[in-house]
Amino acid sequence: MKISYLFFVIGIIFIGVTTKVAFESNLDVLKLDSLEMVLVPGGSFMYRQSGEYLKDDFPIDAPLTKVKFEKFLEIMKYQVSVGDYEKCVSDGKCEPRKWQGKQDEKLPATGISFNNALSYAQWLTKNSDYVWRLPTDQEWSYVAGSKYVDDALKSDKVNLSISDRWLEKYQKYAEFNFSPVGKVSIRGFFGANENGIYDLSGNIWEWTSDCYNRTRLNASGIELNTTNNCGVRISAGSHRAYISSFIQDARGGGCSVGAPPSYLGFRLIKDGKRDVISRFLDLTRL
Repeated sequence: MKISYLFFVIGIIFIGVTTKVAFESNLDVLKLDSLEMVLVPGGSFMYRQSGEYLKDDFPIDAPLTKVKFEKFLEIMKYQVSVGDYEKCVSDGKCEPRKWQGKQDEKLPATGISFNNALSYAQWLTKNSDYVWRLPTDQEWSYVAGSKYVDDALKSDKVNLSISDRWLEKYQKYAEFNFSPVGKVSIRGFFGANENGIYDLSGNIWEWTSDCYNRTRLNASGIELNTTNNCGVRISAGSHRAYISSFIQDARGGGCSVGAPPSYLGFRLIKDGKRDVISRFLDLTRL
């Protein structure tokens, strides 16, 4: 019994060591240039809830809530680059981007759908010993700091119809000082925020993991129900956009309301280490 247990322990150690070496060397071979990370300390902030809120069937601003992060968040300093994304495509794990013509490999990757970004995160996870994922809308808003734009109308008009509120949204977005479509700019063009994260709220919107939701309140403000639609995801930038998960170019459709995003890209959060068993199982499938 003791001998069997000893062999079992040795086997687990062997699997852990060989898997760690294999994955670390895999990342080294890939030579990705988007892996420079920023640590954002934990803290709290006032978060504007996402989605659509209807009070007594009239659209209203989503409520502000205090959100606290107990631990630091580790997020990419820059958006995932063209070259890095194309390595996933070449590996057969990511679909091609919407055609952009020939681009410098260090430019931010655009023409990216939510599904594309998710595939890349899964590919990167399987090629490392960490979990990589898209940020939630709360996380993105928090790390964006001063680059975050509150998209509430804060209008003194009451009981606006949905169509009238859409018109007000268009007017608000027109007043935002966000970059027009322009071209995909070089890394760092839009500068860093106070957390040292670059190109937030420039002309590239970034996918988050959150679904679109609609919440209904009664006349007293008590929540009646919430409906989630995960076929539509939140893209964060100079304003929030709700985009169908398969859309690669929001200018061609998919934005539920307001000015559509100029370009769609993404950056990832690096989570804790993966467990030994899942890493070993992925290794056997490579």
